[in-house]
Amino acid sequence: MALEIVLISGMAGSGKSVALHALEDAGYYCVDNLPPELLMLFVALEQKQNAQRVAIAVDVRSRTSLPLVPQQLAALRTTLGVSVKSLFLDATTDTLMRRYSETRRKHPLSAGDEVDQQRVLRDAIELERELLTGMREQAHVIDTSIMRASQLQGYVKSMISAPASQMTLVFESFAFKRGVPLDADFVFDVRMLPNPHYEPELKPLTGRDAPVAQFLAKQDDVNLMYMHIEQFLLHWLDALAKNHRSYVTVAIGCTGGQHRSVYLVERLAEAFASVNRAVWVTLRRHRELDHL
Repeated sequence: MALEIVLISGMAGSGKSVALHALEDAGYYCVDNLPPELLMLFVALEQKQNAQRVAIAVDVRSRTSLPLVPQQLAALRTTLGVSVKSLFLDATTDTLMRRYSETRRKHPLSAGDEVDQQRVLRDAIELERELLTGMREQAHVIDTSIMRASQLQGYVKSMISAPASQMTLVFESFAFKRGVPLDADFVFDVRMLPNPHYEPELKPLTGRDAPVAQFLAKQDDVNLMYMHIEQFLLHWLDALAKNHRSYVTVAIGCTGGQHRSVYLVERLAEAFASVNRAVWVTLRRHRELDHL
């Protein structure tokens, strides 16, 4: 069996330790903060020992050697035949600042030379974003801004269960009032559609409940929106897959993330899972419902 590697990277304070714990629970041998200079040697050693699943965390503490990682991952896939999944954990700057304030920990870039010591936390976070740009572009991004630890663990486990040989399509519902997900590749705004929130008997329900689904299925604009999103994705997903994309996240947002966006995510995920199962792995997330 070929060696499987999950590379975890991302912003300090975004939940990399939580993700590593999830992978450890799933049977991965985990290494935190491995210097990129040692990555190829470490993989060769694991292959010699017939290891099957390894998770490696790399972060901004290895700032000088981070540019090596994209080339190393490409070499692992093409030359050594290693299955590699790369996940990047992110969160809004305000969220990261709040987490640092609550834990009273120092940001990795706030210590060092005299200039670094004078840098305010926000500047340190923005510098970290810049340094990690190359890593982020090569990975599937997970926005942990409003995730609980248990949610993140479950999401990481669902992502690693998808076959590496197929592109994974993630449908995600969200509420615009809580911000657009950082991990979205495509964002569709459905706030102009009829809103079950204003129907007293439907207000406490969600888009996963039959009465809400029946109400929305009768709305011409809802069906037209569904058709437009479906046709857009059917047209462009093949091109993304041919461009070696491992993950594509389609975010659909309404006002509260409870009815319209949830209904459309459920409907699209079901359709793409049944029609294109041989082509794309299909997952679904409901950011606001999962947060409850």
